[in-house]
Amino acid sequence: MLSGRRLDLLDPSPFDIEIEDIAHGLARVARWNGQTTGDHAFSVAQHSVIVQEIVAHIEPTLEPHWLLAALLHDASEYVIGDMISPFKSALGVNYKDFESRLETAIHVRFGLPAKTPRAIKTLIKTADKACAWFEATQLAGFSRTEALGLFGRPPAGYELEIQPEPAAIAQARYMDRYHALVAARDAAAAPRPAAWTPRAPRRAAGRRS
Repeated sequence: MLSGRRLDLLDPSPFDIEIEDIAHGLARVARWNGQTTGDHAFSVAQHSVIVQEIVAHIEPTLEPHWLLAALLHDASEYVIGDMISPFKSALGVNYKDFESRLETAIHVRFGLPAKTPRAIKTLIKTADKACAWFEATQLAGFSRTEALGLFGRPPAGYELEIQPEPAAIAQARYMDRYHALVAARDAAAAPRPAAWTPRAPRRAAGRRS
């Protein structure tokens, strides 16, 4: 890795994972195997930021650490690439186990539960499919009907116009979003000072005659 870390892909350690490496890698991994319109590939980094935004649209009161989980939902692809789902299935259980170990290490590294709760995973998957619908119809040559059959309908009230970003911009925006979410998470977890209540003035003890 450019950070100097050396990640063992067969036995990944959280200590060898850095957000800068993730952002750099994802900004240079193309969605749809690069088969999209525009001067730049649509990167996994840009996709991840949008998925996080869609999650926040669907559940506006969701805690910041789950929004961070949404941003990191494809973080493992910074070293293994964006492999299309049918090919993942063809590779079988071993690949899924390998991917799961890497995702667990990433979660532990960034202070998230090793395993994401099922309800959160479902929410992120819903947002992921919604983003894929916009990508398919705007960048990858799918008709709206075809995309609906594959990915379902995007959430009501959410509109998106995708402009694929250069790698450097996608990387910077991913890092900015990461830092914003970590700051929000830490602020939410910080103990709040107890409310201050002024004490009633003491009465001076009267002298006895």
